[in-house]
Amino acid sequence: MTRVALVTGAGRGLGVEIALQLADQGLHVVLTSRNRDHAQRITDDHAKTGRSLEARQLDVTDQTSVDSCIASVLDSTGRLDVLVNNAGISDGDQQAIEADLVLADQVWQVNVLGAWRCARAVIPAMTSAGYGRIVNVSSTMGSLAWMTSGSEPAYRVSKAGLNAVTRTLAAGLVGTGVLVNSASPGWVRTDLGGPRAPRDVTEGADTPVWLATLPDDGLTGGFFLDRRPLDW
Repeated sequence: MTRVALVTGAGRGLGVEIALQLADQGLHVVLTSRNRDHAQRITDDHAKTGRSLEARQLDVTDQTSVDSCIASVLDSTGRLDVLVNNAGISDGDQQAIEADLVLADQVWQVNVLGAWRCARAVIPAMTSAGYGRIVNVSSTMGSLAWMTSGSEPAYRVSKAGLNAVTRTLAAGLVGTGVLVNSASPGWVRTDLGGPRAPRDVTEGADTPVWLATLPDDGLTGGFFLDRRPLDW
């Protein structure tokens, strides 16, 4: 039995590494991106590595796109065991007291509602199968305990909101076999994290992949960095 994973925002950076690490553990991985060509390029680049990969188009802000992609995966594979909500954007260099709320809404649509939308789309298949792993890629910047700066306010607020989505979904799925957790990859060198970040994508992907492959008695409703609990 080959488990099937879907990773959003897998056209570059951290999403690609998460997908490759999951494939290295024997999963069939669907790499999704708003621009399908980005994900397809990754699968083409790794076509001869023996990994089981495929590319699909998915815009997490578009319900029709989400429903179509999930239905297509279920139709072709008959299952969807793992969802990694990695797609995310930031509002960049602004401060909370003068934030552009139009931009903040765009960040919210991707980082919170996008992940929530994808989770709702896969949960029926997961609960029917009695198995599922949903991993929301969050950030230490979304930890209220760590939130001592006003920079990137929409990103911080969205990741705190995403953590709340994790908690509420996990609570609603207790006993179903579906585990839901948040993971912080740390500050990673990607297009989003920038070149000054101290961690590479290999380190950043480790905790999301660990949570995506938890055993049946694994934790749910948690927030983790480097496989250790992180303060909300």
